[in-house]
Amino acid sequence: MRRNLANGSTSVLKSAETTKSQQYWNGGRNFSRAYSIHGSFLLFPALKRWAIGKCPSGAHVLFWSATGSCLLGGRPFEADPLLFPCLRLRRWAMRWRRFAARLPMANLTWRPRWGATSGAFLTGLVASLLLVASTAASAEVLKISVNGTIQPITDEYIGRALAEAQKNHDKALLIELSTPGGLADSTRDIINKILESPVPVIIYVTPSGSRAASAGFFILEAADVAAMAPGTNTGAAHPVTIGGAKMDEVMKEKLENDSAALMRSVAAKRGRNVEMAESAVRQSKSFTEEEALKNRLIDVVAANEQELFKQLSSKPVKRFNGQEVTLNLAGQPVRSYDMTLKQRILAYIMDPNVAFILLAIGALALYAEFNHPGAVLPGTVGIVFILLAAFALNLLPVRHAALLMILGAFVLFALEAKFATHGVLGIGGVAMLTLGALLLVDGPIPEMRVRLTTALTVSLPMGLITVFLMSIALKARRNKIVTGEQGMVGETGVAQTALSPRGKVFVHGEVWDAISSTPVAAGEAVVIRRVDGLQLLVDPVSASADNRISAPVS
Repeated sequence: MRRNLANGSTSVLKSAETTKSQQYWNGGRNFSRAYSIHGSFLLFPALKRWAIGKCPSGAHVLFWSATGSCLLGGRPFEADPLLFPCLRLRRWAMRWRRFAARLPMANLTWRPRWGATSGAFLTGLVASLLLVASTAASAEVLKISVNGTIQPITDEYIGRALAEAQKNHDKALLIELSTPGGLADSTRDIINKILESPVPVIIYVTPSGSRAASAGFFILEAADVAAMAPGTNTGAAHPVTIGGAKMDEVMKEKLENDSAALMRSVAAKRGRNVEMAESAVRQSKSFTEEEALKNRLIDVVAANEQELFKQLSSKPVKRFNGQEVTLNLAGQPVRSYDMTLKQRILAYIMDPNVAFILLAIGALALYAEFNHPGAVLPGTVGIVFILLAAFALNLLPVRHAALLMILGAFVLFALEAKFATHGVLGIGGVAMLTLGALLLVDGPIPEMRVRLTTALTVSLPMGLITVFLMSIALKARRNKIVTGEQGMVGETGVAQTALSPRGKVFVHGEVWDAISSTPVAAGEAVVIRRVDGLQLLVDPVSASADNRISAPVS
């Protein structure tokens, strides 16, 4: 029962069995509302995206829709609740409809001058825009690209992407993967993030010619959807020690069992072929995209993103908690999520070859600064480069003995310049620098170690430059000193007064007290043998016309 304010009488609510056609055509109000809901989907996608972060609560949407409907002339929530796409919003609509029916304004007959239909249309348009914005998931797919080794920066990048997808309620995270493998710790961290993510994760090995080997195979199997492009391969996930050294049988068995247990756990939860997945770990088996699909190691083989999304629309996806969902992603916008500037810089210097080059250039710059104090620029460059190299090496598996070998190489270069061993010490320094570079980063795969070409390209010029700089420094130290007291020894002056044995001499534009070992006449040339405080010890120069130097005589 509700009170009608227009005539003060009591009226009975319409029954719930009122047909949809009667509701839609009741004064044109509900039909215009329904039409506006569908039209707003097409006309205002930008407003929908803007409103996602502005009004996440469906309760607010329904409240303002009810209020606006009353003010603009429509009755609150006469539209069919089935028009609302979300079950939660349907329930809110039914609650507000029952609540509004009890309000005193529910049966007001006031209408604005532009008419009930126009008012209801505007109300429905605004309400439907906010309604779309308040849905629990956005209509976007977030995409990132991982192309390179699996290391801590990759782990951070994927973690930030998962957080971004969860914050924006994206329907899925698409990771385009191409990797030869990487570090076990980073791989496990990435797997944990994927398994705990509320947003479905699609791993897509692309483009053609790419691979998801070793650590990449573990990440591929951990995804909600594992997909590969034609001409790609995966597998070869047998664990290896850091540096690729040969393991004893006990350690080998322990690593195999640990990795195989992780693979069995992940593959079983995802509903994939556990036996074949484990064979990639224990027997290092590799699979083409067709073999992987046939053996149920992946879910889809697709040539591009849109084909991938179309195939997923007809396949249920099994999440890690056992729930099955269907991803209707065909036609949905795809938004790329790039690395930050910091991540791009760190990912670049995390290459062991780049880290070694930075370390070598920094050491050479500091060496130049020590040989030419006050130059400033070499010292600044050296400190910056060494700190960058230290940061990268701190995140990589490094052999500290290799750092000592690199330091020893510079010692040999310096000794070569000092003792002139005809290249013996220099060659030893180049050999030590090369070996130190090759052993510096103890990576599990060749892509995470310093290449031989890089080591030789840096070591040979480094040895030549270091020996050259050191030889220049040593020659400069052997040269005669030309400043200070020692710089005056051996210089020639003129006796201003007779020296017998004391007197005055003129040297370097100055008049000095002097003592001569033999008598010297005024105007004769003398040579300085020693400086004793403010007094010079001099000897006469052999008398000749060439030795005479004009000077004032007192």
